[in-house]
Amino acid sequence: MSTVAIETSPAVPLNPRSRVLLASLVGTTIEFYDFYVYATAAVLVFPHLFFPAGNDTTALLASFAVFGAAMIARPLGAVFFGHLGDKRGRKITLVGALLTMGIATFLIGLLPTYPLAGWIAPALLVLLRLAQGFALGGEWSGAALVATENAPKGKRAIFGTFPQLGAPIGFIIANGLFLTIAAALPSGDPSRPSQAFLDWGWRIPFLFSAVMVVVGLWVRLNLVESKAFERAVRSGQVHKLPFVAALRTYWKELILGTFYMLATYVLFYLMTTFSLSYGRAAVTAPLPGLGYDYRSFVLMMIIGVVFFGVFTLVSGPWADRHGRRKTLIVVTSAIAIFGLLWVPMLKAGFVGVMAWLILGFALMGMTFGPMGALLPELFPANVRYTGSGISYNVSSILGAAVAPFIAVALWSAGGGSPFLVGLYLTVMALLTLIALLIGKETQHVDIDA
Repeated sequence: MSTVAIETSPAVPLNPRSRVLLASLVGTTIEFYDFYVYATAAVLVFPHLFFPAGNDTTALLASFAVFGAAMIARPLGAVFFGHLGDKRGRKITLVGALLTMGIATFLIGLLPTYPLAGWIAPALLVLLRLAQGFALGGEWSGAALVATENAPKGKRAIFGTFPQLGAPIGFIIANGLFLTIAAALPSGDPSRPSQAFLDWGWRIPFLFSAVMVVVGLWVRLNLVESKAFERAVRSGQVHKLPFVAALRTYWKELILGTFYMLATYVLFYLMTTFSLSYGRAAVTAPLPGLGYDYRSFVLMMIIGVVFFGVFTLVSGPWADRHGRRKTLIVVTSAIAIFGLLWVPMLKAGFVGVMAWLILGFALMGMTFGPMGALLPELFPANVRYTGSGISYNVSSILGAAVAPFIAVALWSAGGGSPFLVGLYLTVMALLTLIALLIGKETQHVDIDA
């Protein structure tokens, strides 16, 4: 085994629990805020500003294609930041990932639009979107490791839910800010933002990310390195090429981890991105939807996301008590059934739509929460950043990168009915269920090894 020596002090100070939880939560909140800001703009703004005028569906699909491009960059970011995280430590790597994401998001808020710059505008948008994906590829696994590698015995799943909470909190902050700006710049057409919003209002959430990044950096720079990583360094087990070591020795775990996340990713982006398009589309549109105005539907989504956060927290104690595998088998089976209930629920008026959002986001919390412990537990400390990051982010290609695009195509193929979209979710959940049945429980592994 090729190793590299790193100088380190024999005595490793411990991170206070409050600092661990705050550092893992704040960073992922900022990263997911940045991603949600883009996801919302991809539905609400970018089809009008960054692509040629013409067919609205084509513009929406083009916007989603740029949205999905970031998922392609995420595995590359996982390899790059995983290499740094497994060789140089978790702390400095997390700082680099946060800075990369923050700068890219801020610059999106300064981009010229298609009427001003032609194809240069979407080209720059793609470039910065790739940078966002690259950064997120290194963010999640590092935050999950900060939480789980510093967790007390028997509480790894509970601690692992804190970086996962960044997703619902980031969603609420991003969409709450968009909602506030839209209310301040009202539109007379419920299917289209106001001209002031399109001219400059949409830029505010992107520029605001700079403030959040400063806060995140302050928290993370006060961390000390994890005990598990320092032990790997002292014992001379740090690999020269962690990526190669992970592929050579832990390829089965990489494949299983990728499929563990598949249903989670598909549900995640159907509930946050596709649902916004479907909810806002007019009932009489060529591609009909639910006909809600933007403000009403986002408020409904925010209510659903509250359940996302609550059930993310609930999932931690469940996974620590009953095991990660058993908890996820039950939840994934429920997701498969949920996909078959889309049509009856969405045809039941406001109550049905609200129940659909609450149930979908609650299941999202229950499947997303345990992943903060499960994926890191699949790998030893010297390839843990790389291994968990690759599994998490390769799954983003199979699930998140194509989910919004496939959903719109299936929505169109169904003549406006969401039945095929729900069926797509069911099929992805069955694939995840097969992986869970093949895999083993990780609850009692020694994470310091």
